[in-house]
Amino acid sequence: MAADGDNKKIMDDSSDENARDYVTSFARGLDVIRTFTRSKPRMTLSEVAEQADMNRAAARRFLLTLVRDGYADLDGKFFSLRPKVLELGFSALASMSLPEVVQPVLNDLADKLQESCFCVVLDGDQTVYIAAAKSKRVINASIELGSRAPAYCMSSGRVLLGALKAEELDSILENMKLEHMTDNTVTSKLKLRSAIRDARTRGYAVVDQEYEIGLRSISVPVADRAGTVIAALNVCCPSPRYTVEEMMQTVLPALLDSSSRITLSLPH
Repeated sequence: MAADGDNKKIMDDSSDENARDYVTSFARGLDVIRTFTRSKPRMTLSEVAEQADMNRAAARRFLLTLVRDGYADLDGKFFSLRPKVLELGFSALASMSLPEVVQPVLNDLADKLQESCFCVVLDGDQTVYIAAAKSKRVINASIELGSRAPAYCMSSGRVLLGALKAEELDSILENMKLEHMTDNTVTSKLKLRSAIRDARTRGYAVVDQEYEIGLRSISVPVADRAGTVIAALNVCCPSPRYTVEEMMQTVLPALLDSSSRITLSLPH
């Protein structure tokens, strides 16, 4: 009996220690993030509170904290996760359902073009790489998943900036600092705005060695079933392999076809 009593005391002490180490508010915040899923990427405050099994006041505090810190977005009465949540474990991808849909399309595109292919999203004034496929060539563009780049000098960034509402674009451009990454980099906000407008009108963007000498890229938007641009498809090519004209003739049609495939594969 004494041994049983000792074991019970050890268990009780362990439970007490675990309880002291358990941060309830942090756990509940994670519960809020996990409510956003592939079938429910956008929800109202009431819906989040119900899914997370908490009262509206608590859900509101967690959601507004996520919005303030850039992990969530508020559009009218609907909350949704932002790409910054990638830093917490790719939760945003789960809500957007992009990984399952994009990766096989990227793989096919890389095999067809024998170039590095990427799927990119916008987070503020930066692009974030969320999916990639490399070719079998020895020389490939070296970009890691989750890495960021300034949107103003990336073809994917210009496509995604072109999809923004006017007031949102104005706000980003107003606070954006344009630096010379190479001698080719556009650092005039007037010229950048024109390039973004061209990307919106044409439905694609080409950047010629503005981010890195020896690297050209071309991007097209990816829209969901409602027509909202949610990402960009990007192909990076070493400049000796393709001229800009050759990219337009060979790479652009394949990119547009891949973008359409992704849209058609996304849930309604």
